[in-house]
Amino acid sequence: MAMCKVWKVFGTLFVTVLGCVRCLPVDGEPLCTAGGSAKYSLIFTGKWSRSAFPKQYPLYRPPAQWSPLMAVTHSSDYHMWRVGEYASNGVREFAEKSEAWTLMREVEASGEKIQSVYGVFSAPAIPNGVEQTSTEFEVHARLSLLSFMVRIVPSPDWFVGGDSFDLCEGDHWKEQMSVDLYPYDAGTDSGFTFTSPNFATIPQETITEITSTSPNHPVNSFFYPRLTQLPPIARVTLTKVKDSQLIRISTAQSNLIPMGNEIDNSVSETPLDCEVSTWSSWGLCMGKCTDTGIKRRTRYIRLNPANSGNPCPELEEEEQCVLDNCV
Repeated sequence: MAMCKVWKVFGTLFVTVLGCVRCLPVDGEPLCTAGGSAKYSLIFTGKWSRSAFPKQYPLYRPPAQWSPLMAVTHSSDYHMWRVGEYASNGVREFAEKSEAWTLMREVEASGEKIQSVYGVFSAPAIPNGVEQTSTEFEVHARLSLLSFMVRIVPSPDWFVGGDSFDLCEGDHWKEQMSVDLYPYDAGTDSGFTFTSPNFATIPQETITEITSTSPNHPVNSFFYPRLTQLPPIARVTLTKVKDSQLIRISTAQSNLIPMGNEIDNSVSETPLDCEVSTWSSWGLCMGKCTDTGIKRRTRYIRLNPANSGNPCPELEEEEQCVLDNCV
């Protein structure tokens, strides 16, 4: 079977057509009877703003940004990543370092072995947290699922993505799909903050969703215990462009685009409460022997409030005490 590869890693595009388009669905897999193939546009919108995620928001070296988007069209036999399962070596390298070579080889191997992958494509990286990137791709009726990943940069091993979005619904292709995206932890690095140094998780843990209270640790960059749910950190919008005949060799155009009115670009303002240290030890009892003594203790601000969060409490406290060595 012929195979097409157009790889330009983290440049404008890379497209690989791999799968067997005449393969029958496995038992129990919903049958897509739309026929032929369809072409879609994909717009990825970053919503990682300082107002939505004020805690430890990275401003320098590097500032908040997004890696290139890596995506695969496939059948239900294949999964790029799944919550509750262990990340592959390719997913680990992409989630930790934005390196895609190993993941691309894993996708290619799956396409050759079980013929469950139709194509792999990408969209350019985004140099800040709130811009958009786009691409176009083709999907086939027998391999109508889409999975993708985008790394959160900087981060230990955090990413956003989609697992097996089905673009076919019975006998027709979906016209549009828009999904809010939330952060995931690949389970391969134990850092708590965006800029944590590399610290491998041994043994490796499974992929989990990061929430406002999980990991339940105040140092965690996504720890917002006042929220029942984090605001979406990104959104993906898939729009059907046109029906087309099956094209075995194709290219996809990828562009950075300005924030357009056709996409919901609203961002949340997440209240961030002040965080202070624990109290220091009490100082010495000070005063004149004719008076009651006073002792003091202090604490310092660990995190300033933002977006109408709770203000900082008093940083100094004093208490009466009995003076020593007074006759």
